[in-house]
This record gives sequence, structure tokens and C-alpha cells, in this order.
Amino acid sequence: MRIAISAAALALTAACALPADAQPPVAPLPDAPVSAFLAQCEGKDEWNDPAPPFHIYGSTYGVGTCGMNALLVADPEGLILVDVGTQEAAQLVAENIRRLGFRLEDVKWIVASHEHWDHVGGIAEMQRLTGAKVAALASAKDAFEQGRHNPIDPQGEAKFPKIRVDRVLADGDKVSVGASVLTIHATPAHSPGSSSWTWQSCEGSSCKTIAYADSATTISSDEYRFSDHPDYVANVWRGLDAIRALPCDILITPHPSASAMRERLAGGTMEDSAACRTYADQAKARFSERLESEKNTSP
Repeated sequence: MRIAISAAALALTAACALPADAQPPVAPLPDAPVSAFLAQCEGKDEWNDPAPPFHIYGSTYGVGTCGMNALLVADPEGLILVDVGTQEAAQLVAENIRRLGFRLEDVKWIVASHEHWDHVGGIAEMQRLTGAKVAALASAKDAFEQGRHNPIDPQGEAKFPKIRVDRVLADGDKVSVGASVLTIHATPAHSPGSSSWTWQSCEGSSCKTIAYADSATTISSDEYRFSDHPDYVANVWRGLDAIRALPCDILITPHPSASAMRERLAGGTMEDSAACRTYADQAKARFSERLESEKNTSP
């Protein structure tokens, strides 16, 4: 069944001749300006600071908070929600979806960046509100369903509401609704089940690849030494290489500040085909410094 979109959105949405693998455009809604997001979030970066929804490009919208991204990919056949944020943020994200003129029940799939409470804590509530299915990497499935961080996660233990996983994904698998097709990329740098997502959003005949690159920081509990876990270190390097290789016209990260999103929005410079490479290279440099620093500590 085709989703009920507000009259304003329908008036602005137009089909056009696109490449076979591109999605039809969904024009920005008149009440989702970037300026409103920037104004309300000025000086705010907390994970649960409310923010208005805003248009990013084509069919892609920001529906998260000032300090945490959640993205909505809209298609006439339904919606895909990428990340929710904390348990407390679920209602804020739900309200933003409604403010865009969409119905919660039109969210067909929920996917996530990684299995930490600050990004998936609200998924169970959003699943309840929408009836949507959840897809996740096999490496994140147990954490989702058990409602806790992976036991091998360097950041240690934390809990969140258990999430029903309806579909288990492998690297390169796709989640689609109508012509919206999201590809998952295993990027196990920040967490064991870390994933990044890419998709095309179009305005008229101009299509851009959105890269929702997962967090690339390699942080840990105080007592953890990456050097003591060579297999994990190898996965971190593999994950950072995968982020660097993402198709990437517009980079978005789970934490807006990690990729200077607000500054780029304010400057009208979201598009940068080198952004994912730069993001990964900076993370590689930080991880190299971390490993070097561990040489001066006792195992």
C-alpha cells in the first residue's frame, strides 16, 4: 500500500526519468528547513536535546536530535528509518516523522549503525510504535536481541531494551522499500557489529550517494588494551578501510559533530566526494596513536 504523504509533499513530489537503479525524488517539505534545525540546536549537543526535522537531499531527512542523528528515507511505498538514538529519544524521532507529514505505520524497516545503547536504545519502542521490521548484521544480532553490548566490545557492558531482529544481514546485503535501496557495509571499527549504509537520493535527475558512515572512534574502558587483542585490532583496520572505500557524495555520521555536520549544513557544503576518505584517514591516525601509546603501558 502506498503511504499517505501530506498534500504539500505530494504537490512537490514528481516522478522523472532516472537510471534504473535510482529512486524517484521526494522533494523537501516546506516545513523542514535546515535553518530551523541549526537555530534550535545552536549551542546544544546533548543526545536527547529535541531538534526539528530537516531536509538533507532528495528523499533523505534528518529526524534525530541535536546530538544524535536518525535518518528517514522516504518512498511512496514506505519509509526506512536509520538509527533511533536513545530510549528517551524514540518519542522525539516519532514526532519528527509525524511533523514531516508521514504516518508512523508507514515505517517499514528500521536499521542501525551499531549496537550501542545511545543509537539503538530507542529501537524497541520505535518498533512498537510503527510495527516496522528490524534488520541487522549477524555480528550485531545477539547484542540486539539480548539488549546489551557485545561481551568483546572494548567499551564494556551496557544494557538497552531488547530488540526483535526480523532479518539477519551480511556485508553488501540490501534493504529496500519501493525504489529506496539501502546497502549495508560491515565496518567493525567502533564496535564488533558496526555497520555503515549507503543509498541514492535524487532531486530531479541529479542523484547523490548518501553515506551514513558509522562512528570510527576506537575508544574503550580504562583497563582495555587493544594490543592484547590482535584479532580485534585486525577488524578495526578492516572496518576503517571499508569506511574509506564507501561510495560517498554526502557523508553523514551518527554523531553530527564527528563529521562537522552542522558547520557543513550552515555553509551549504554537505557534498564532498572525499569526505569518507578523510573521515577514515583521521580515524586511522587516531588508532595508530592509541596503539603506539599502549607500548608504554604494562599488559
